[in-house]
Amino acid sequence: MSASMEPAPLKLGPYELLQRIATGGMAEVYLARRAGPYGFQKIVAVKRILPQLSRDSDFVAMFIDEARVAARLGHPNIVQVFDFGEEEDEMYMAMEYVDGTTGARLIRAAAAQDEPIPLDVSMQVVLAVARALEHAHAAKDEEGKPLHLVHRDVSPGNVLIDRSGAVKLTDFGIVRAEEVERRTEAGQLKGKLGYMSPEQVVGRELDGRSDIFTLGIVLAEMIMLKPLFSGGGELDVLIRIRDANLKPLDQDTRVPDDVRGILLRALARDPANRYANASQFAEAIEEVIRRRRLHVSPVLIASFGERLGVFAPELNALPEEDISTANVSASERETSMPPAVGTIDPSKEMAPAIWRVEDQDGAAHDGDSRHVSESMSYPKIVELFATGGIGRTARIARESGEFRAPAAYPELARFVKSPALNWEPLFPPETIERAPIAHGDFPSRIFDLVMRKDTGVLVLRDGERKKKVYFVEGTPEFIASTDKRELLGENLVDAGSVLRMEVDMALAMLPRYGGRLGDALVGLGVLRPIELFRAVHQQMQVRFLEIFTWSRGEMGFVRGARSHEETFPLGIDPLELVVRGVREAFSASEITSILSPIEDTRLKATPALAVRLEALHLPHRESTLLRSIAEEEPRSMRELVAESLTVGMTQHEVRFALFLGLSAGLLRSA
Repeated sequence: MSASMEPAPLKLGPYELLQRIATGGMAEVYLARRAGPYGFQKIVAVKRILPQLSRDSDFVAMFIDEARVAARLGHPNIVQVFDFGEEEDEMYMAMEYVDGTTGARLIRAAAAQDEPIPLDVSMQVVLAVARALEHAHAAKDEEGKPLHLVHRDVSPGNVLIDRSGAVKLTDFGIVRAEEVERRTEAGQLKGKLGYMSPEQVVGRELDGRSDIFTLGIVLAEMIMLKPLFSGGGELDVLIRIRDANLKPLDQDTRVPDDVRGILLRALARDPANRYANASQFAEAIEEVIRRRRLHVSPVLIASFGERLGVFAPELNALPEEDISTANVSASERETSMPPAVGTIDPSKEMAPAIWRVEDQDGAAHDGDSRHVSESMSYPKIVELFATGGIGRTARIARESGEFRAPAAYPELARFVKSPALNWEPLFPPETIERAPIAHGDFPSRIFDLVMRKDTGVLVLRDGERKKKVYFVEGTPEFIASTDKRELLGENLVDAGSVLRMEVDMALAMLPRYGGRLGDALVGLGVLRPIELFRAVHQQMQVRFLEIFTWSRGEMGFVRGARSHEETFPLGIDPLELVVRGVREAFSASEITSILSPIEDTRLKATPALAVRLEALHLPHRESTLLRSIAEEEPRSMRELVAESLTVGMTQHEVRFALFLGLSAGLLRSA
């Protein structure tokens, strides 16, 4: 962004645009004045869509959504939207202008000057934001129906502090309301790195408790004067957030114990363990303020800001980079478009285009079991390695060169060295528990691996279809599959996240990125790191859940085997994932058929349980049924079905709960 000021358009609707003070990826903001009779004038901030995006229907729809949502929010701690209009097909909104600074600048200045932010200032700022969220989360439409708003971008850069010490939350442009359906995914991705909730990182549905988590980050950083989630690459930060890794908070002696208690609850990984709403969070802060007898006054905030020198100089001298006083967040100022490829020239980086593969018997093939000599692209070679079409024993020629072992080519190194991508032999001599796959018994095998906290690889084969599931202490860590449909690139194309040509370009440039498609897509600017994180996270879940559909073939377990692949641990309770797999893969008729031989067999609880019932996270009625079996006399399945029908459970609910109980070892025959 240039430091020089460009001339502003003279008029936009009734507003005279005085000076451009910020430019973002979607909009630009001007200091503006509305004049009236008898010398009346009002200084406001006017936001308009960037000219190059004004004809993009998605951006226009998002801009309109922001105005509609913000107009419903009238609260002293929320930046107000005064007006919304259109002038010659150009939309704009007029907002309250906050002349001051941001929480981000306050934290940076305090850290640079090694001056802690007083606790009464930190608590008062966060309390004001909590009250703003309380209002937003409770907002209703014209008919009195809850809007279920979620801000999704609560961060220090969106906390505005004016010269009098008033605190206001801004940037409701990516707020999520149930009635707002446009560009949902884009809105999720605009949340700033380091200021997301665990559920936001993995792309789950959000509610107000997500904002509580991110406001907890703001409070922690105002006290610690450093990022709560930082260090390493962007993916490392995302993993720390997903796991709610609070080690920096635990190690920081500047955080008082009572405030630490508030933060630990606000920053709980599971939303159910956080404050239920912003009101509870605000009340907890107020309790600390009362107990410590902290002095609460906007004057304290203003005087501290003045002492640090964070309030901006006169606007006429304000360089365009210094946008702390504009009603535009850092997330909006950062472009919402992927970075360009830049200096990378794909035509110079791509691997040679012509490859040939020769079987051990000397017959050349194209990976489809046809003994014909054909040229193949590098992406095709990669696909064949990933899906087991060729292996380490194949002979490969590049261009017009001679046939050599795959290990001779650096661009194939990852695929040759990776144990996870080596499908020969599928069942090594050390394989244990090798047995045919029986659909009805399969869940119990997976439950057993998880509850034993085994480390190793579960290998499955059904004809040409093969899959490996690597477990580390009972948790799925990496999954390899010969099914082309389960490849990352295919998943991304099917989901509409990338174009086929973008995947092909990334595949062609794999040597530059160590053979990793995800890294290539990020390096080319096709995906952001968080998009890659979510895609891999989703891919691993889909690959794991798919194994519950297997009804034939054979399986075995190789204890101690590791994938040696770079992994993004799922961060999901493996028992919950197994329950989900059973729930999605087994129909009511199939469970009825599996259980029919023991319909009249009495069931009772297993004396020494390998896992507690609560660990399965079953719905209340299903867990109540299983608990009653442990507490009462053994009864047959037929009797349990009849009894449960009287309390409103369906036959399928009863049989599913019993099937899970038997598979997990919670129940056994009396």
